[in-house]
Amino acid sequence: MKIVLSGGSGQVGSVLARAFQREGHEPVILSRHVHPHAPWRTLVWDGVTLGDWVRELDGADAVINLAGRSVDCRYNESNRRAIMESRVLSTRVMGEALAQLDQPPRVWLQSSTATIYAHRYDAPNDELTGILGGTEPDLPDTWRFSIDVANAWEREVDAAPSSSTRRVKLRSAMIMTPDRNGIFDTLVGLVRRGLGGRAGDGRQYVSWIHELDFVRAIYWLIEHELSGAVNLASPNPLPNDDFMRALRQASGVKIGLPATQWMLEIGAWLMRTETELVLKSRRVVPGRLQAEGFEFDYPTWPEASKELIDRWRELR
Repeated sequence: MKIVLSGGSGQVGSVLARAFQREGHEPVILSRHVHPHAPWRTLVWDGVTLGDWVRELDGADAVINLAGRSVDCRYNESNRRAIMESRVLSTRVMGEALAQLDQPPRVWLQSSTATIYAHRYDAPNDELTGILGGTEPDLPDTWRFSIDVANAWEREVDAAPSSSTRRVKLRSAMIMTPDRNGIFDTLVGLVRRGLGGRAGDGRQYVSWIHELDFVRAIYWLIEHELSGAVNLASPNPLPNDDFMRALRQASGVKIGLPATQWMLEIGAWLMRTETELVLKSRRVVPGRLQAEGFEFDYPTWPEASKELIDRWRELR
């Protein structure tokens, strides 16, 4: 297959491109910058306007739009604008491009986020029974912003001009990969320094998906006639306290100092990020994938974290 990955020069795009190329497919990356040493073709796009890159979509088998400014930052006015516009405008121009093709891809997989769901502990959120966020009492402004971004992102997919391309909105949980500078790498760094205890009260749920299951799910969605919102998450989210304990055990670290909310606020300010990434309860499950028969190779965090730790060590 020829698979175009727009905004594909980041970590998730690299994970997918490696997997596609390893299986004999042709990944083509659309990026804001040229990457001359990449092992696959890379073309420049700005994520806003139509250009020569549109020709790469004609006759392709699938397009996966991953474009969006990283949310690992402080949500000041400038960063908020960049986060929102990079997602909305890139999704809009992709829809416009697909509508004008003679041979559009069979499927458009559009990145979204599990953050769209409500902060809750009592029950899991799947695509049919999940509660969308934004109405919770005393919701922090930064959390509301993330939900607004997610909703605006998905509205652009639904509003895209009509074409024969099937559309799937990927409500992804945290993708766990041993690559450098990813979320797993960051968490392992905290654990190894003795700082891998619970965050806040530790009750908030962590939704995650193993890198290999994420890749398999992407393949599955390309091959099966599923459309609309799909949760890409392990079927077993777990409270932060349990999540960190399992990661410490996989890492061979016995002690993990906990961090209170005020400590996290100071740490987030120093690291130029937001506490939402660790304090919001994301209890998300893959209802539609499982209902359609998809099976996870790494459904539980203890076994997933052990496999990831082994590969993390090999890469260092």
